[in-house]
Amino acid sequence: MEEVILTQKGYDELKARLHLLKTEKRQEIAQVIEEARAQGDLSENAEYDAAKDEQGHIEGEIIEIEAKLRHAKIIDDMAAESGVVSIGSEVKIINYKTNKELVYRIVGTTEADPFKNKISNESPVGKALLGHKVDDVVDVAGPAGTIQLKILAIN
Repeated sequence: MEEVILTQKGYDELKARLHLLKTEKRQEIAQVIEEARAQGDLSENAEYDAAKDEQGHIEGEIIEIEAKLRHAKIIDDMAAESGVVSIGSEVKIINYKTNKELVYRIVGTTEADPFKNKISNESPVGKALLGHKVDDVVDVAGPAGTIQLKILAIN
């Protein structure tokens, strides 16, 4: 696995999720499996099959999170060069095509969540913004053509 770029907050959230999975979720699913076993014939027990599937998903997620944490590179939000968009930066932009202002936080791919305005450093917009300063206009190639974004503020 290659390096996983995370903010400290993202790293802490992954650790908390891992703890939850290893403690509460494992215990919950073990209890559900035990209750399903008590119902008798396992060959036609849909609840048992569903619980075993869920157990597999939980164990898979645990393995995935442990690997990400082992290969994590935590970026220091404060170490970012002042005034330049970098991973961890919160960037206020205006889309010239729609004339809408948006605020994005540039994060590693593991933390990306477009519904929370967290975009990956590897996304087209994230890549285009990296290394630029306030008042820079960047072009972002997308499926609907190229859009222009102007950087209004960097935090």
